[in-house]
Amino acid sequence: MSTSKNIAIFASGSGSNAEAIFNYFKGDGQVKVSRLLSNNMNAYALTRAKNHGIATMVFDRKQFYEGQEIADLLLSENTDLIVLAGFLWLVPETLLRAFPNKIVNIHPALLPKHGGKGMYGMHIHRAVKAAGDTESGITIHYVNGQYDDGQIILQECCELDASDSPENIAGKVLKLEHHYYPQAIDKLVRS
Repeated sequence: MSTSKNIAIFASGSGSNAEAIFNYFKGDGQVKVSRLLSNNMNAYALTRAKNHGIATMVFDRKQFYEGQEIADLLLSENTDLIVLAGFLWLVPETLLRAFPNKIVNIHPALLPKHGGKGMYGMHIHRAVKAAGDTESGITIHYVNGQYDDGQIILQECCELDASDSPENIAGKVLKLEHHYYPQAIDKLVRS
């Protein structure tokens, strides 16, 4: 009898990518989202998870950076892959050691451009606009001990028009995120 693969998602905000992942794996007999964790007790991602019957955990900075509790919980739940979906904190060594090459992130730009500390959300899309880039997109990558620095798994692009506002760019990139992130996760977790 084969056991199902378990995905844990970390999210800090609204959780639209988490929702896309929930919907992608809903009813899949082999892969399930087993937990959503957040560093923000007011994150709408928590509500989205509860609406899907997915267990949640809210943690603080001390639990995340100084303890073993989160790694132990995820190990006890046989987590196969950790997915960062709009999660803004740097992942600590305890998790990186417990889940080597099993933590992935999505960045809403084509790394290495527009990455690093402080480059998240609309900051990225404003930077893309200010740079006059003719394309943007997503980068799905493994997580290491630095922001947006891990090995790239997948990049997908969208063309930009000179008239695109940062909000238009965000919309185009978000479509790519919702389409490609669940598929990439599916391939990774089944391999």
